[in-house]
Amino acid sequence: MSLDWESLQKLLEKHHRFVLTSHIRPDCDALGSELGMAGLLQAMGKEVVIVNGHPTPPILTFLDPAQTILVVGDTISASEVTGDCLIVLDTSAWAQLGPMADVLRKFAGPKIVIDHHVGEDDLGAEFFKDTSAEATGHLVAKLAKHLQLPITRNMANALYAAIATDTGWFRFQSTTSETYRVIAELVDAGASPSAIYGDLYERDTIGRVRLRGRILARAQVESNGQLVHTFVRKEDFIESGALASDTEDAINMTLAIEGTKVAVILIEQLKGGFKVSFRSRCHVDCNELARLFGGGGHRAAAGAFVEADFTDLQMRVLHAARTALANKPTHASL
Repeated sequence: MSLDWESLQKLLEKHHRFVLTSHIRPDCDALGSELGMAGLLQAMGKEVVIVNGHPTPPILTFLDPAQTILVVGDTISASEVTGDCLIVLDTSAWAQLGPMADVLRKFAGPKIVIDHHVGEDDLGAEFFKDTSAEATGHLVAKLAKHLQLPITRNMANALYAAIATDTGWFRFQSTTSETYRVIAELVDAGASPSAIYGDLYERDTIGRVRLRGRILARAQVESNGQLVHTFVRKEDFIESGALASDTEDAINMTLAIEGTKVAVILIEQLKGGFKVSFRSRCHVDCNELARLFGGGGHRAAAGAFVEADFTDLQMRVLHAARTALANKPTHASL
């Protein structure tokens, strides 16, 4: 799927003051895309501010050492979020915007969405999406090439982290030869794979390690070894000394269990409700599963936020996963 780069370029050239935002619980693709996009706009002579609904997780602060990313309701008030154009990166869903959803609704200027997820809500914006892209960071890198703008070392590191993490460090099926081509260009621009890997995976806190131990200890295997599921409750964070952000990518650990086709994790949020994450290595469409619970994402990875009783939600989520596994695809749907 090819984006209309010319139309996007015209919109960017038309405005001067930009607000960038992404989804709550920002991950590397959200943050990397924002920082990469901010760098491109600044190279075009634009004014840019990045404002998110949730703070940057401590484990990811290395992406923004100058702490340029603001948090609405914390380091900036909603009324102070002003500009000529607002760009949403790496999400197309109201629920994923959190406190920034109200800012988006009240924003008087044009709105743009740059994303790679399948589902989308009516955000009152012009969409520039490529659902075949493995990461939004890749789209930002391609935009840089279209605009013929240089990628700085800091931008290269941010975009490399975005792509590397959204592909499971290049092991997911979304990884293509084009992935490696753009990664090579980012390395040429100054990205340091070893430093990024070290920042991401080699500075765990003891709380994070203990929490992940609980997650793995609770893992249950069923459906002839094809379905793995686990969960996190509020008290686990307190008892282990972990942060809410320490659950990022925890579901991927369960995929290491031989025979796993579908993985599910329920994570109770400190302010209430549950984040439900799905992963698939088979015919099961995670996006369709997540949509059953008001969420969305990709075929191989998706999630949702649900306000519900834990026992009831776990029962409904596992029933949906079991049913999806049991419904073998027809030849027509392959």
